Amino acid sequence: QVQLVESGGGLVQAGASLRLSCAASGRTFRNYAMGWFRQAPGKERTFVATIAWSGASYYADSVKGRFTVSRNNALKTAYLQMNNLKPEDTAVYYCAAQRSGAGGRRSDEYENWGQGTQVTVSS
Repeated sequence: QVQLVESGGGLVQAGASLRLSCAASGRTFRNYAMGWFRQAPGKERTFVATIAWSGASYYADSVKGRFTVSRNNALKTAYLQMNNLKPEDTAVYYCAAQRSGAGGRRSDEYENWGQGTQVTVSS
């Protein structure tokens, strides 16, 4: 069991950067994969990026080369660095913890979720 709180969202112009943080509590954080998902209004939640307990990372094609996922186990925090933001990146961004640690792309593989942080990118 882990509690997650996202922060770092905001309103930015296209081409700008944001860094999202996901602060976690829980003794097993270091063994969890930490995923990032996003959900635009009226749309389903979709995979963005994940970092496995091993440190391996994976990205959706739509963000590959622009976003970077990382984690600091000592701080119990995961990060999503978002560069060259585009209007289509506008969504609520959620972090999620996966106890298996494998770093899957499916939302139903993650057991614990934060409340989300809004990212809005204007044209």
